[in-house]
Amino acid sequence: MIRAFGVLAALALTVIATACSSDEGADAAAGAADPAALIGRTFVSTEVTGTPIPGDGPLVVEFPQPGRIAATAGCNRAVGDVDLADGVMRTDRLASTMMACPPPKDGADAWLSGLFDADPQWSVDGDVLTLTGDAVTVSLTDKKIVDPDRPLTGTEWVATTLYTADASTTSTALETSAPTLTVSESGSVSGSTGCNRFTGTAQVGDGTLTFGPLGTTRMACPDPEVTAIENHVLAVLAGETTYEIDAATMRITAPNGVDGLGFTAR
Repeated sequence: MIRAFGVLAALALTVIATACSSDEGADAAAGAADPAALIGRTFVSTEVTGTPIPGDGPLVVEFPQPGRIAATAGCNRAVGDVDLADGVMRTDRLASTMMACPPPKDGADAWLSGLFDADPQWSVDGDVLTLTGDAVTVSLTDKKIVDPDRPLTGTEWVATTLYTADASTTSTALETSAPTLTVSESGSVSGSTGCNRFTGTAQVGDGTLTFGPLGTTRMACPDPEVTAIENHVLAVLAGETTYEIDAATMRITAPNGVDGLGFTAR
């Protein structure tokens, strides 16, 4: 009788342990497919198993807010709604830009459509997102790990884009003149308008950069287009501006909330 009771007790403990293990496994699986773990994050592909991305990508997938997705595989950018329930990524009729891309990147959009049309399974483990489709498995890492934001201070920023109410503009003159901006930890600023050098001070706030008057050299700019670039730079870097940094890029918006400058870290 005592031996039989011991056997029954052992069996009961085995059943309980198995049930606990199953519950823990289910909880872990549910956590690995929790949509909340993706919101507000951007992931960049670091490994592709199966059908490669034409042009090598990378695949970049963004989850800006609940129920929304944006993605590119190296050519056009697609945006739209997404359903992440049950560890399956379901998208429907993503809207895409219509840029023509040279070979082999011209096949990237079809690759991207094939991945999403398959309703890939997904899971996330810390900073790594895994997508598994019909013929491909993609491992993606949080962009802040792959390409972290550059610091505002101590970085030399080179202007690459001019923003106005009507357009965002790049040009050969802008590329050649290459206006720059450097903000030191002490609050001093220096740089170039693309024609003249400037120095001054700025106060760094939470997403704001407040410039004091800038002193510039007085060299005449021989090219009218470079003069226009200089005027734009000085108009933006005046007073309380806002700034946003994303990896190696920064955008500064003038106090009027419209005009701005796009920079790349050098």
